[in-house]
Amino acid sequence: HVVVCVEKDFPVAPVAAALARAFPIFTKKTSAKKKKVKALATANDDADGKEAESENDDDEERVIHITFLDQKSRVIKTPSELLAAEAAAEGVRLACRLVDMHPEELTTTAYARECRTLFRDDDAVTVEEIVGDELKEKGYGGIYNVGKGAVEPPRLVILTYDPPKEALAGEDDDDGDGGASPSSSSIALVGKGIVYDTGGLAIKSRVGMCGMKHDMGGSAGVLGGFMAAVKLRTPRKIRLLLCLAENAIGPGAVRNDDIITQYSGKTVEINNSDAEGRIVLSDAVAHATKHYDDCDLVVDMATLTGAQLISTGKMHAGILANTEELERIAVKAGLASGDLTYPLLYAPELLKKEFNSKVADMKNSVKDRSNAQCSCAGHFIESHIDPDYKGGWLHVDMAGPGTKAERGTGYGVGLVLSLVGAPGFDTRSV
Repeated sequence: HVVVCVEKDFPVAPVAAALARAFPIFTKKTSAKKKKVKALATANDDADGKEAESENDDDEERVIHITFLDQKSRVIKTPSELLAAEAAAEGVRLACRLVDMHPEELTTTAYARECRTLFRDDDAVTVEEIVGDELKEKGYGGIYNVGKGAVEPPRLVILTYDPPKEALAGEDDDDGDGGASPSSSSIALVGKGIVYDTGGLAIKSRVGMCGMKHDMGGSAGVLGGFMAAVKLRTPRKIRLLLCLAENAIGPGAVRNDDIITQYSGKTVEINNSDAEGRIVLSDAVAHATKHYDDCDLVVDMATLTGAQLISTGKMHAGILANTEELERIAVKAGLASGDLTYPLLYAPELLKKEFNSKVADMKNSVKDRSNAQCSCAGHFIESHIDPDYKGGWLHVDMAGPGTKAERGTGYGVGLVLSLVGAPGFDTRSV
């Protein structure tokens, strides 16, 4: 049983998200048997404790009970706060489980199946996919070429949450704190889902390749945040675009020197097949900014560069935002959620030369790796935004905070919940 005392006005949901990281789900240890954690309860003995009861005592499954106390040692029983805490915890544990799964089990096909299973009973969410050769036919040259060499096909999975009418009641105005915009607007979340990254034909080293199952951490973070936001019936339309591919080695793998055409219509000369994340994200960002007229914010999240750890460290994701206001909002959301962020250098006009190509619109990797490499990777994605799009764009490189001690951290779930203004997540009912 965990007892948490929170300071005045401090929300409980980010605390629940932090605690959830301590109880990972995925394991293949034979000694673990049925001792894994089943659920993270946010209720208490005097409140609704249904989620804190094991369905079958014979399963020997542990249940973690959490009780939140205010400054006067009173048990916090507000349903909206406990629901937000439970949703955030479930989102974090989902993200952690996916990141911890090995690539033989979490293929692109299995990942897509997971998405459908999560929302099969929720009429507010629709799921569509563009798979394999269909990606090539429809112009998604980035996702297709990165994943075409693998056994399981690449895919773009698009989930759309349309808030029910009851969720929109009384939510027509912006709360002014950087969270949800008016309900008439929407947000698009884009996640890098490279289920395994060998580096492709620009193959990684033996040591460098270990742990590359984590290269889908950005997609796991936005999926966990999306799931929690849906459960909380967030009063804002949310779209989730997952770029799923395995960067594999084989006869069909994309080659250095190949030139591909991305969904934006721009051509890219491949000079490093191990810089694949920006390629798949660019297709999805181009899709979102081209087709969603009601979208006023696009957020892409990825374990994109090792340079992020040099730029902002292991605790803070590096962010790029196309406006100063959005940058401030993202930093504030990071502080509120516990998914910390820190701004990177934003200078596309100075850094775009790093991608100069003699035969294509651009190369996919920088010429000078000592020249703000992390920012350059984000600007590559930004260069594929549809020219008619006038909304915000936020890039989150979370290569550092996405894992710790060889385990997923669930980074991104809380940041998403704060950015979309999920009810009860970063506010207290005092």
